[in-house]
Amino acid sequence: MKNIKIINKIMVLSTLFVVFGCKKLDLAPVNTFTDLNYWTTPAKAASVLNTAYAQMFDNNSFFLNEAFSDNAYNGRGDAEGAASIAAGTYDPSLQRFKDEWGRRYGAIKTVHIILENIEKVPNMDPNLRERMKAEARFIRAFQFFQLTTWFGDVPLFQKDLTIEESKTISRSSRSEVLAFVLSELDAVSAILPVSYADVDKGRITKGAALGMKARVLLYDSRWQELATTCEQIMSANTYSLFPSYEGLFLPQNENNSEVIFDMQYVPLLRTYSNFFDYAPISVGARLNNFAPTQELVDNYVMLNGKAIGETGSGYVEADPYVNRDPRLSNTVVYHLFKWKKPDNSLQTIYIKPGSDPNQATKLDEYAPGSVTSPTGYYLRKYYDPNSANNFQSGLNLILIRYADVLLMYAEAKNELSQLTSAVWDQTIKPLRTRAGFTDPAALNFPSLAQGPMRTLIRNERRSELAMEGLRIFDIRRWRTAETVLNGFAHGAKFGPPSIDNGYIRANQRVFDPARNYLWPIPRDERAINSNLTQNPGYN
Repeated sequence: MKNIKIINKIMVLSTLFVVFGCKKLDLAPVNTFTDLNYWTTPAKAASVLNTAYAQMFDNNSFFLNEAFSDNAYNGRGDAEGAASIAAGTYDPSLQRFKDEWGRRYGAIKTVHIILENIEKVPNMDPNLRERMKAEARFIRAFQFFQLTTWFGDVPLFQKDLTIEESKTISRSSRSEVLAFVLSELDAVSAILPVSYADVDKGRITKGAALGMKARVLLYDSRWQELATTCEQIMSANTYSLFPSYEGLFLPQNENNSEVIFDMQYVPLLRTYSNFFDYAPISVGARLNNFAPTQELVDNYVMLNGKAIGETGSGYVEADPYVNRDPRLSNTVVYHLFKWKKPDNSLQTIYIKPGSDPNQATKLDEYAPGSVTSPTGYYLRKYYDPNSANNFQSGLNLILIRYADVLLMYAEAKNELSQLTSAVWDQTIKPLRTRAGFTDPAALNFPSLAQGPMRTLIRNERRSELAMEGLRIFDIRRWRTAETVLNGFAHGAKFGPPSIDNGYIRANQRVFDPARNYLWPIPRDERAINSNLTQNPGYN
């Protein structure tokens, strides 16, 4: 059971103090938050901290960030700006940029309110106070990291700004922001506990701080430091791979041994219903506006470890989903997929045009311009069998898990020319074993040069972490976005045979490497503060 107490506090505080919903850096002081009368008990301080937790991330961004990448397509509307960003048809006024900037700085304001007022709480246990301050500092570091990852140079500050200060502050360099983030993560990892009692399950731990540090180092290609940090996590024996890849994402296994940090949800209290627009329509969805691509499906190797286009792979284009990496069927719904219902019965999903025995409805069949999937694929990963009406779910969404640490470690060691059979056996082999591979050709250490091994690791990362919101950051840091995000995103082979060998042209992507590796500073923010310079290629 998730921490209902924490979520209830979030809801109560969100109702009482709506200021945190504001978007701008120039948030006006609100007396309720600066009044000495508020900071009277540890419980009240915890309520503000819980609000900062709630501001860290949201379910829409978690899923739809994948649609910025070559893994998925947002085919209806422009949810989270995914369609505009993927197509390259945006400018600095796009709402997603304003929201990203505003939400992150709004959360930073929450943290500064905590740090500047928590000392006022009388008779507070000093260990609890220091732990809560460490949690808040982690959240601030997390928010600054998100900002600099998207926007590059961003304003960096360590106090609650006045209105005048917010209108004149300049951007700090990305290197300065990252130095601050890493310094904070080092500091709080020495304070935070390794684990919590059940009542505080889901709070930030020492492992979460180290895991986030690893991700910061990964995105900055600091391979030796990354390897050292991953070794620190791995040698602590705090985390391990959950035995079942499918089970990892089921509600009965929340807070399992693989989870380092996640977004906590609670059925009926804090929920999301994204699958109402992601799942097959025949199992209760209303339409599809988020669909996996053929490019993602093609990434999954065969059970012998070979890529589908590799000699000897055994891939048959006419029967494309057999003998594939088992993670494919735990992630993507394809034609004739066996959908496991809450009662464990199986329902066949008919997607190929003309295949549904019930042609009166043919709910999931691909049809251009209809409410069905525009790629011929639907999403399975993170489906909650316990969800309520309209797929309302309280299933936690994992932000950092141990499998990612193993993949980061493998990548770092390969970039350092140190990926040995021993490292392989610590990283890729257990991931594939857990996934369900049994063929020695897929499990044993391959004798590959650094370049081919790099490709293998990157593809492994894509298959393992697909639909978890990380792909866009990987292709940006690898500088491959200009290759994989230019041209058509494709769907299954249900299109005209004369075009792209019959694979659906779902959406044309445009990525300009001269500007699109950074998002523009939101136009409204620059109108308020003339000291905010713009990123190259925007005005």
